[in-house]
Amino acid sequence: MTITDEGRSCAVGLSLGARGSMHPLLSVITVTWNGRRYVDECVRSLNQASEIPSEVIVVDNNSSDGTPELIESSFPNFTVIRNASNLGFSKANNIGIAMSCGRYLCLINSDVVLPPHCLDRLFRFMEANPDVAVAGPQMRGPNDEIRRSSMRLPTLTNAFCRAIALDRIPFLSKLLGGQMMSDFQHDATADVEVLNGWFWVIRREALGQVGLLDERFFMYGEDMDWCLRFRDAGWRVVLVADACALHYGGASSSVAPVRFYIEMHRANLQYWQKHHGRAKTVMYAAILLVHHLVRLVGHSLAYLAFAGRRTQLAGKIKRNSALMGFLIGIHTALP
Repeated sequence: MTITDEGRSCAVGLSLGARGSMHPLLSVITVTWNGRRYVDECVRSLNQASEIPSEVIVVDNNSSDGTPELIESSFPNFTVIRNASNLGFSKANNIGIAMSCGRYLCLINSDVVLPPHCLDRLFRFMEANPDVAVAGPQMRGPNDEIRRSSMRLPTLTNAFCRAIALDRIPFLSKLLGGQMMSDFQHDATADVEVLNGWFWVIRREALGQVGLLDERFFMYGEDMDWCLRFRDAGWRVVLVADACALHYGGASSSVAPVRFYIEMHRANLQYWQKHHGRAKTVMYAAILLVHHLVRLVGHSLAYLAFAGRRTQLAGKIKRNSALMGFLIGIHTALP
């Protein structure tokens, strides 16, 4: 079933274990913007992921590579919503949420592949833990390695520690509240401050209390904002290591890595402005400038010393330089 972004109502295109049922327990929502190869693998895994009554809603942000046509032809039981333009991650997910009917919302990136039983285990965990608003599985890479899928909320202290690389030392990371959690191996179920936005299971009751994703975050930053809002409302946010899924990562951002890198940091500044005010935002921006100045110097020296790594390092140098230029003109980024 295909729907344009003008027509919204509860989706009735049921799939997974829900064939013949009109009462899904899970509403699986994925946002697509090109990346057809990844999307094909993702939706095929979604079609076989669970026997729990579910619906799949795909919100396409005006892809130009045939992504929505692929889904419509291969999976007519999925609901496809075609946006007339790229509305961003938060707004597109909110459109999918508005169409959904499930008790739980599963927001899954389009470059994720679900193994059997992943959704079942997350569903059972949510049913057994009614105080959990958000749960997410362990992230695996293409070689089945465990990857980081959670982090701590940003502070000026952990931002500075990250700038000078102190957070890479596990015991210091734990002591100083390192944002990237190098002290945690992501191999055990645990309450966390932030679950990164690649794969979320959201309790609808909690969503009703906290509200939708903040659409001011076009892409990136919405995970910190949403998890903070759930935690402030008294709900738990939990990494569930008993469930896992493959995440390729960067399927859309690889098209324009420098642009997306700047957008990520623009979103971080929006988060600081929203939750900490202008003064602390400027302080955070100054720390970020130090962070990338240190990396720029380091990458430039490595470029001179290691001829075999120059292609990779050139990309990092370009990224560091572009972000520093953006930060120097920070007055244009702050409302």
